[in-house]
Amino acid sequence: MLLFSPHHVSLVSACYPPSSTLPSAGPDYRPNAQELSRLTYYATNHPGKIHKVGAELEKHAKSECTKTLKGNPRARASLLITLGILLALATECRRDISLLSPSLISCLKVTLDLVASDLEICARAASVFTAWCTYTDGRAIGVDAELAQNHLVVLGHFTKQCIAEVKSVDRALGNRTRLVGLAAVAGVVNSEALYVSPAQFKPQVSRIVHALLFHIIQSDLNMLEECTQAMKESANSVYLAEFRARPPNERRSASIHVHVNGEAGPSSADVLTASLRSLSLLLQHSNAAQVGILLQTAVESMHEPRFRGRTDQCRWFARKACEWTQYQYRYVVPSRLVEKLLETQDALVSTDQQGTLATMLTTIFTSPIPLVNLSTSDIVSNLITLILRRVSVNPDDDLLPLLVDSIGSLGTHVYYSDQIQDLASELISRLVTVEVQGSAFQEKDASDRRRSQAIRCLLAGLLGLMLAADTACKDDNGKSHKSSRPAPPSLIANGTLSPNPPIQISQRRRVSGETWYETLGLLCDGDYAVRSDYAHTLVTYLRREIPKRGDTTDADGVRRSRAMAEGSPSIQANNISLLLFGDSGTRFLHATHAYLFMLATSSSFGTTTASSPSPAYSLNAELASSGMTSVATTAEVAPCHSIENTEPPWTSSRRSTGPVTRSRKASNAQKLLDCVSAKVSSACLSSLSDHTLILHVLTAIHEEVPVRGLLTGIPMLLALDAASQVEDGADFATQQRAGALKEVLARIWLVVGRVWDSAELMSLAESALTSFNGSATLPQIAPFTPGVLRPAEEQVLFPPLREEGNVVPWSHVNAEKALSLIVSSKNVQEATGLDRQGLLRRLTVQWSAEAALRDSLERPNPNRSMTENGTPLLKLSPALMAIENLSLQSLTRSVRGVGVTDLREALEGRAGASNSALVRPPSVSTLDHSTTFDLYSSRLALTKTKSRPKKRAVTAGSGEVRDVLNRLGIGKANGTNLLRASFPSLQKSDHSTHSVVS
Repeated sequence: MLLFSPHHVSLVSACYPPSSTLPSAGPDYRPNAQELSRLTYYATNHPGKIHKVGAELEKHAKSECTKTLKGNPRARASLLITLGILLALATECRRDISLLSPSLISCLKVTLDLVASDLEICARAASVFTAWCTYTDGRAIGVDAELAQNHLVVLGHFTKQCIAEVKSVDRALGNRTRLVGLAAVAGVVNSEALYVSPAQFKPQVSRIVHALLFHIIQSDLNMLEECTQAMKESANSVYLAEFRARPPNERRSASIHVHVNGEAGPSSADVLTASLRSLSLLLQHSNAAQVGILLQTAVESMHEPRFRGRTDQCRWFARKACEWTQYQYRYVVPSRLVEKLLETQDALVSTDQQGTLATMLTTIFTSPIPLVNLSTSDIVSNLITLILRRVSVNPDDDLLPLLVDSIGSLGTHVYYSDQIQDLASELISRLVTVEVQGSAFQEKDASDRRRSQAIRCLLAGLLGLMLAADTACKDDNGKSHKSSRPAPPSLIANGTLSPNPPIQISQRRRVSGETWYETLGLLCDGDYAVRSDYAHTLVTYLRREIPKRGDTTDADGVRRSRAMAEGSPSIQANNISLLLFGDSGTRFLHATHAYLFMLATSSSFGTTTASSPSPAYSLNAELASSGMTSVATTAEVAPCHSIENTEPPWTSSRRSTGPVTRSRKASNAQKLLDCVSAKVSSACLSSLSDHTLILHVLTAIHEEVPVRGLLTGIPMLLALDAASQVEDGADFATQQRAGALKEVLARIWLVVGRVWDSAELMSLAESALTSFNGSATLPQIAPFTPGVLRPAEEQVLFPPLREEGNVVPWSHVNAEKALSLIVSSKNVQEATGLDRQGLLRRLTVQWSAEAALRDSLERPNPNRSMTENGTPLLKLSPALMAIENLSLQSLTRSVRGVGVTDLREALEGRAGASNSALVRPPSVSTLDHSTTFDLYSSRLALTKTKSRPKKRAVTAGSGEVRDVLNRLGIGKANGTNLLRASFPSLQKSDHSTHSVVS
């Protein structure tokens, strides 16, 4: 030591034992305790001298590392003591740690650059690094570029140790090496140095995640579960002691050691547990942006060549990533996975990475972990875009079934009552666009397989979405309960967010008939695979989803009369009114029967492929010119990139159905109507498989919605029966189609008889089927798994022309006799509230496909047989009329509330009948709905639109206005009740002229 050396140099030099005793300073290799206390006291009380002390220690470290590398044992011992001094300074000078940081990190960098192979030195360096991570606030990294770079180098050395492959028979030595690196990584994970600087977060976390996932992806699933459980049960690691979440002055850094005599060496489970602990803490400490960066790095790490084929481990990680992330940031995990999928959407061949990402996404959605703030609409829109893009690249892409599963699994997360309705609307909107505009590939693909495959994918995803929502509403015992909706994070006593917030329960709303209405054109699609998939999807919708409002059968499939105890008289009367005069379900069934009839009798299928519809086909001019949008939302997503300019218009973005699409759809409907014939003939395009689909759909209608199916379907069955009556001398193909249609009718009459418990009708249908020698011509229904993209189904055609030229005759069901049995059924009369004559008038109304499509629109029908002077006359059940204080007026009273519209109409004299309780509520204009067709006008004329007159109409009498005000609760207060205002009713002749005669 020099005589006139600076004071800080003297204090540092005094901490080292004499050079002769250095080799025997082990195994602790500690500085001289008394001199070390003087040094730390000096540094603590003279913060300005800390950088000088650090510079002196840095000189020692560089010299000692160089000599240690050459095998000098004294230099190695001195290096260990230098690291001990740095550890003491970092602990005692924690308030001024930023002044020591450059020198401390530089010393660690030199040490690990030169002698990283010495495990004991690395353990001492890891202790110093962990102490610095414990007490630093991380700000210096963001402003000191050299410090930030040295920090990344040091962190890189420790992460390499986490995955080091030690070539030794002593496996415990390899595990100790990995644990030393994991200890340093744990220090960074718990340090502000990782999270404070946004610019430095990504380079640090990319190194950390790669090191942690190495052990997780290569481990067995059973071991992962066992180590996760062990991590939960043990608050601290055996080998690592992460600092507590306390202020820096109260923290304690981890004590890291290599081995203690008498202790067994660490196992692979200890290494895996340490990795899981650090990864869970990393996710718990990260915000939304940081979780996104972490997921991006994890996805890049998981798809290295050595990790391929570890799909189950990747799915496990995805589920745990959601569980370990803070409650309010969990939505980032699936959102980031979708973004990663979209980044590779233009790949000519799907990769294993894409398949793994899709399965990870499905795993997240099917897990019970709540994902609050998840934008399900954006997720489903992006997945639809990805499906359509992959179809445009390769219609047989292996990624398509996985993406369909992802869309379906999204239905398990229902957070508001209309969510499934909204998601289904989005899918249906894109489905309609593909249906109409999807033939853009016709020049390159004559069979238009891309369009068909896109439709089938969306249908499978739509059905899977609804079924998953129902599956999520059942507990482990199979009992149904309401869908769970996570509540916002609740506050616990100290004002922090509760990690397990309470769950609120809500019931999801069913997908309405108006939403599903737009898809019915697919029943007559030009591709049989589409027709088949849609028919199966429609049947599932009828059996599982369509709102039925009490129109159901018993458990054995029989529709029996309901006891009055099952519902109040007003509710039952309202249900009868809905069944007779229509609701969304009734209108939907009208359209369904129309398309089924067209499927059986039309000589043309498919869609209009012209760039613009022909004026002769523009039946929906009113809707096309009104700017009516579809049920889908109008939010936009980024358009896809094109490959050789072959991208169809339906892959670009999420948007509402435009005027061109609506016009084309109307044109397609009119094209089908123009090709419908009164009698089946050889020109009809329906195959044997199509007749099986017709039977399949009609069976579901009559079994699931028996009353509405009867009222809307029997006229159609009579029309089908008339269409099947061909002349005896008809050609062989015509006879074939007529015979298949008669078999469909016989089997449907059998279903109707069974549903309504009519033994006579069942016997009549069975006799007809028996007369056909027991050999059915219709093929069996193909297997169908809802929500799964199946291979395209091939249709069964009619057999070729035979030389005999005739079909074997058989006794079909007499439609008139079957109708007589139905209208005479007591069950039918009680369910509909109509007597035999009323049923007969209702069911024998002249039916046509065009008229059924008109009835499917929400407009009043002036030709209803059950109306008189605008007032519906219900044929009430005797049980209803026997109830006290129950009159026709109370039964027909509208259930809707009274609002400003009623008052305006009363003032303008447009309320109709005097007693507004008996007035049928004004229909909502079809301009406010998404129905596509307008068949009320003539085929070549524009539909008249209703406009508000410039001049107000003559106001009605004061009695009508007073009555509306009374029901609104506006008027002079009654003395006995301050909460109710009323007007005295008029009792003179002017009021009596407006009353209804009961």
